[in-house]
Amino acid sequence: MNTPCTHELGPQPEELRQTALFWLAEPDVARKVEGVALLAQAWIAGNVVLDAHAALSPRSPLPGQPDKPEQVAPRLVKHRSMNTPEGRAVLIHALAHIEFNAINLALDAIWRFADMPLAYYADWLQVAKEEALHFTLLSKHLQSQGHVYGDFPAHNSLWEMAAKTQGDILARIALVPRTMEARGLDASPPVRAKLAQAGDMAAAAILDIILHDEIGHVGIGNRWYGWLCEQRGLDPVTTYARLAAEYRAPVMRGPFNLEARRAAGFSEIELAALGRS
Repeated sequence: MNTPCTHELGPQPEELRQTALFWLAEPDVARKVEGVALLAQAWIAGNVVLDAHAALSPRSPLPGQPDKPEQVAPRLVKHRSMNTPEGRAVLIHALAHIEFNAINLALDAIWRFADMPLAYYADWLQVAKEEALHFTLLSKHLQSQGHVYGDFPAHNSLWEMAAKTQGDILARIALVPRTMEARGLDASPPVRAKLAQAGDMAAAAILDIILHDEIGHVGIGNRWYGWLCEQRGLDPVTTYARLAAEYRAPVMRGPFNLEARRAAGFSEIELAALGRS
């Protein structure tokens, strides 16, 4: 693997957070996806060390991303009819872009926040690996439709929230996996139904894989949010409301996938609060 970790006495074990930062800064999509997969394999094999206390600094703009897709405001992303091949391709492209952003979000969670338990970093590496798989599945399906990632404009709302919360891990966990990404749990079933109705059963099957994995990813967010609140002596429900207001998080609107949200670890109090937002 092409990584930044070498030494005059010979190759040294990769360091997880430094290597996560390296791949986060990588602009080439294929190299980033491959690098994340290889890093996860190396971690499982015991060939990666962790320095949870290191103070790291990026040497290039984050995140690394290709020249295309063109980045536009969310309101400028066009919606086309699902009844046309191009309309379905636009949707698959939008989903692929979400997964590309999700890879970057997981890598950012690894390198940016120091002094967390080992399990925290292992969890987000697993998330990065699965998001890379999701991107690959969607990208290949998009190619089967005669398009490639980058063919259509896209927006970066997910990363914009990550930038807002870069100074506080509690805000990051509360408002990215538990808010922005949790919306995917709500959106996935109706999108899947539209794809299936249009006859794109391959895309529907990919959405099944993504929903299954995303329940786990949001669950990881819930677990570490609860852990951080306990460490700081905070009430999770009132703290979330305060953070959502402070960082101007999107207002949650239904319908909500309550079954998936329960499976991801949201409490009944939190689910009841959704209906009052």
